[in-house]
Amino acid sequence: MKPNLYPLQFEPILKERIWGGEKLKTLLNKPITSKITGESWELSTVQGDVSTVANGQLKGKSLMDLINDLPNEILGTRVYERFGKQFPLLFKYLDAREDLSIQVHPNDKLAKERHNSFGKTEMWYIMQADADARIIVGFKEDSGKEEYLQHLNDKTLVSILDDVKAKAGDVFFLETGTVHAIGAGLVVAEIQQTSDITYRLYDFDRVDAQGNKRELHVDLALDAINYNKVDTQKKYGSKANVSNVVVDCPYFTTNFIPLEDRAEITKSKETFTVYMCIEGSFEIEYDGFKYTYIKGDTVLVPAEINVFVLSGKASILEIYIS
Repeated sequence: MKPNLYPLQFEPILKERIWGGEKLKTLLNKPITSKITGESWELSTVQGDVSTVANGQLKGKSLMDLINDLPNEILGTRVYERFGKQFPLLFKYLDAREDLSIQVHPNDKLAKERHNSFGKTEMWYIMQADADARIIVGFKEDSGKEEYLQHLNDKTLVSILDDVKAKAGDVFFLETGTVHAIGAGLVVAEIQQTSDITYRLYDFDRVDAQGNKRELHVDLALDAINYNKVDTQKKYGSKANVSNVVVDCPYFTTNFIPLEDRAEITKSKETFTVYMCIEGSFEIEYDGFKYTYIKGDTVLVPAEINVFVLSGKASILEIYIS
C-alpha cells in the first residue's frame, strides 16, 4: 500500500574537515561532537552518503528507497522524466573556520567521461560572516593555462584570483569551471548538483594531524577551468511572503522568501520542493497537520504535495527544478 506522504526531514550527515569548526552546532543546532566539523549534508543520494528520513511514519527509510518506490510522487513527473530515479541535487551547510582549498568542479561532459557523474554547478547563500570574511571566485582578469600554471608553481595563485568580501545575505552562483574557495569565518548554505567531484588546485601547504598534505588534482583541473573573468554575485528582491527569484539555471531554481506571516503555496506535481530555514522559524501546514522548522532545518516537500501553507517569521530558501 502506498504510504501517505508528508514534508520530510532527514538525518544530517556530518563531515569532519581540516578547515571545519563548531558553528554548525552553535548556530544551526547540528548534533556535532567534533571541533572540526565542516559540513552537514542535509539531502544526499551520493553513494555512501544517502540521507535517511528523520521524522514521521517513514523514519529510517532512505531517500534512495523512497525514490525507487515512488519516483513520480517524490521527484515529480518532469524531474523523473529528465533524471530517472536519481535525486539531482545535494544540499549542505558549511562552516569554514579556516580557508577551504582553492578548487574547481568539472562540467557535465567532463564529469561524465571521467567519473560517470554529474558536473557540479553550485550556489552559496552566506548565512553568517565574521568581520572581513572573504571568498575567492574566479580570476581578476581573463587569464590562461600558462599564466595560471606559472602562478601555481610560484605559489602566487591567489594574486590573480578575484577576492571578494562576503556578508550575511550575499549569494554567489558558481558555474562549473569557476575557480573558487570559501574563506575563513563563513557559514554557508550550499545548493549544488549531485556530485562529489572536486579538483583541488592549492591547499596553502596545509597538513593534517598526521602531517600529510591533501591530494591535489592539478592535471585533471587544467581542462576543467574557465580562465575568463566571471560575475558570480546575484542580486535579488525581498518582497514579503512571496518567492523572490535568486538563481534560475538549468539545474535548479532558488527563491528567497522573507516570511512575515503566511504564504499560500500551490505547485504543479512536476518537481519536488526543498526549503532551507536560514533565519527564524516557520511551519508547513498540510492536510490538517503542522510541521515546525527552525534555523538550520532543511525539508523536502514531495512533488505529490502541491497545495500547502507556510506560516511564521523566517527567511527561507525555496529550491526546485524548473
